Amino acid sequence: MAGDPTREAAFTLLTAVLEHRRTLEDALNALPSMEPRDRSAAHRLAAAVLRRSGTIDAVLEPLMRKAPPDPVRQVLRIGTAGLLLLDLPPHAAVGTAVALARTVGLTPFAGLVNAVLRKVAADGKDVLETLDSPRLDTPSWLWASWGTNAREIAEAHQHEAPLDLTIGVTGEPPDGGVRLPTGSIRYPAGTHVANVPGFAEGRLWVQDAAAALPASLLAPRPGERVADLCAAPGGKTAQLAAAGAHVTAVERDETRLTRLAENLARCGLNAELVRADVLDWTPPALFDAVLLDAPCSATGTIRRHPDVPHLKRPRDIKLSCEAQSRLLAAAARMLTPGGRLIYAVCSLQPEEAAARLSVPGLVLQPFQSGELPGLPEAITANGFLRTHPGMWRERGGMDGFFAARMVRA
Repeated sequence: MAGDPTREAAFTLLTAVLEHRRTLEDALNALPSMEPRDRSAAHRLAAAVLRRSGTIDAVLEPLMRKAPPDPVRQVLRIGTAGLLLLDLPPHAAVGTAVALARTVGLTPFAGLVNAVLRKVAADGKDVLETLDSPRLDTPSWLWASWGTNAREIAEAHQHEAPLDLTIGVTGEPPDGGVRLPTGSIRYPAGTHVANVPGFAEGRLWVQDAAAALPASLLAPRPGERVADLCAAPGGKTAQLAAAGAHVTAVERDETRLTRLAENLARCGLNAELVRADVLDWTPPALFDAVLLDAPCSATGTIRRHPDVPHLKRPRDIKLSCEAQSRLLAAAARMLTPGGRLIYAVCSLQPEEAAARLSVPGLVLQPFQSGELPGLPEAITANGFLRTHPGMWRERGGMDGFFAARMVRA
């Protein structure tokens, strides 16, 4: 069977993530030019392997007398994903995997790939039924940290996330979209955003339903001076600007700031863009409100970024927490007396949530359930926002977010 560019690209992506510890997004951007359809298919195949690698390995392990070299393992994972997760015809899944082994220089292992995958084709579905897949697909340290919600979260991570968009104008959702109770517009997983009516014209922008909540809870008023710190890619900046606030968006990475500017321009929205490190930047005047969506472990976005569990380690959480505390202290200094601050992270880790909120000069102001009428269950007893992927399961879930509101004394 001839080589398949989709599987060759998926092999490249998996090698970049699992062997060279690059993010899936960076690896995807580094792929050579190829047909958009093949590129998209390669991404979905690699993401499926990353999402279900624990289960895939549990199916493969009893079929081999010893562990294969890592490149061979990637080929076997791709073939197994095709057979068990993507329901490809057995002859196609096995044949393309054998061809892939030869294409990437693993010809001596082609026979092994053929033999193992034929066994997977014959018995893999039955084996799959006996496995605790959510547990196998989740690193132990993450499972333990998620407490009683661990299984619900892990089950949600097994599925590709839907496409959520924020609409910048009032009116009915475009064709094919469903308006969620919190206002976001949802499309089925696999929807290409460029095909959504109104996207090219700037009426909508991509933003998970949970990611849209912190800016909504900040409740900016027309004419207020608001800072969006660590602002790229700009979804929250767009929300604040669309509400009529005078927004200053601060981002230290030049490439990400350029992307933010492009996103705002597409949507016809304006904000003052500042390239600076929040820790070093002093605003010319204090702000009425500040939104700090702080860099974090991103464990709340695993549905969309299945490389995260493969790249993050417990020590990364400690480093993130230290940075978040410094950013919070810097943000507090930018507020007028009585000004409000929203601290948010797209993380499921408790260390990055309420534990970070002891900031001199800031007083907690709990959220009330009535402030989030479409999702009151996301407001905790202590008045924090906490979402996780198991919420809205019947609607397709949402990202994991934590947010808190504080006021400068």
